[in-house]
Amino acid sequence: MADYASMIDETPLPAVLPPPAARGKRPRPRLISGKWLKQDMPRERLIDHGPGVLSDTEMIVLVLGSGLPGHDVFSVARALLERFGSLRAMLDGSYSDFEGIRGIGPAKIAQLLAIMEMARRSLVARMRERSLMNSPEAVENFLRLRIGALQQEVFMSLYLDARHRLIECEESAQGTLTRMAVYPREIARRALTLNAASLIVAHNHPSGVVEPSASDCRLTRTLRDTLALIDVQLIDHLVIGTDQVYSFARAGWP
Repeated sequence: MADYASMIDETPLPAVLPPPAARGKRPRPRLISGKWLKQDMPRERLIDHGPGVLSDTEMIVLVLGSGLPGHDVFSVARALLERFGSLRAMLDGSYSDFEGIRGIGPAKIAQLLAIMEMARRSLVARMRERSLMNSPEAVENFLRLRIGALQQEVFMSLYLDARHRLIECEESAQGTLTRMAVYPREIARRALTLNAASLIVAHNHPSGVVEPSASDCRLTRTLRDTLALIDVQLIDHLVIGTDQVYSFARAGWP
C-alpha cells in the first residue's frame, strides 16, 4: 500500500474560483502527473476545515496512512467499507473480519482495532464521570457503537451507583439473530455484588427495527419486579438498532 504522502504534488495552483455551479461542492481529489494535489488530501483538508468535512473513506485513509507496497490506500479504504457495509459495522469488526482484504496486513488491522477500542473506552470513561440521568445521549451513543451493528442479539447491563454514575458495563447474555436467554435473577445478583443502586439495560435488534417484541415487554416487567425486591431501580431498557433507539422509559414502560 503506497503512503498517500508520497503521491502528493505540492506545486501551488493559481487562485482561480470554480464555476458558480461547482461552488459549495467538494471537488474530487485531482491527479497531476500521477500525483494527488496536496490540498485535496484528507490530512490537509482536516487541518484546514476540521474532521467533519471528511468522508468515511477519507477517515480510513488517514488512519491507514501507509502499509503494504503496491496498493493504493484509497482503494483499500473503499474495500474495507464494501466489506463491512458501513463505518459503524467496521467499528464492531474483529481481527478475523479484516483478514483477506488485499493491501492491509496485521499491523494495520491491529491499528484499526486499537483505535476502535479507544473510542469505546473514551465513551465509557465519559459515562463514569457524570450522572447518566443527565447524559442519555452518551449512553445511547455508546450502546450504538458497542452493539448496534452486531448480527446476533446481545444484552448489556450498565450498573450505576447512587449518583447514577457508571460502576460497570457488562454483557449479560448473547443469543442468535432472533433469540436470546436473559436471566433477571443473575442480573439482580450481580447488582448486589457491585452494590449498584440502579441499572440501565439494553439489547440490540440485528434487523435494525427497534420496536420491542412481546417477549421484550415481558422481560422488562420481570426484570423491574425482580430488581425492586432488592431496592434496585431499573432506570430504562433500551432497544438498539443501527440508527435508532427505543426507550421503554420514554415510551411509558410496558
